[in-house]
Amino acid sequence: MEVLLLTLELLGVFAFAVSGALLAARKEFDLVGSLLLASLAGLGGGVARDVLIGQGPPLALINPMYLLPAALAVLLVWGNALREGRFRRTLLVFDAAGLSLFCLTGTIIAADAGLNPVACALLGLTTAVGGGALRDVVANETPQIFNPNGVYAVPAMLGAGLMVLILELGVFSIWIGITISALVFTLRMLSLHYGWRIPLAGRRVTGG
Repeated sequence: MEVLLLTLELLGVFAFAVSGALLAARKEFDLVGSLLLASLAGLGGGVARDVLIGQGPPLALINPMYLLPAALAVLLVWGNALREGRFRRTLLVFDAAGLSLFCLTGTIIAADAGLNPVACALLGLTTAVGGGALRDVVANETPQIFNPNGVYAVPAMLGAGLMVLILELGVFSIWIGITISALVFTLRMLSLHYGWRIPLAGRRVTGG
């Protein structure tokens, strides 16, 4: 389980880091700025989760392997191996991939720390959306979690909730994890394709 969890975490870091590096390229940041934005996107949610759990230093600060996916993402974008012009909505695709992986790993790590099911689901959600929110705020963009065009937090919350249920039933397997992650990714991409929206916080009043 530890090897699987680390693998999923590193894949999630890479996916979010690519989204950060692509945004840095769009904003015409230099390599240092790209590495910072990629690191914030890839590691921010996990660091927030680990701080909230409060069981020692965040995993990203203990294990230097967490920095490698971020560095790789920056190099791939810098070398034009990954760029938004090649694939439509490349940034959002990698963001969705990170979202789908981190809602699982965040929930599992919270459960291993002995938290109750509700707290586990909330920390799974925090892990999934935290890095992307930091990325967008630093780059002066509207965070995806607040963007009404395409649901964002709902697929992550669904994935975290399903993961809690699976853990409570004691039937977790790699294939179940992959299925849940694929479901979250698919829902996020479908919401972007079809323009699904969450109702706005306030209704617009028209007329006199």
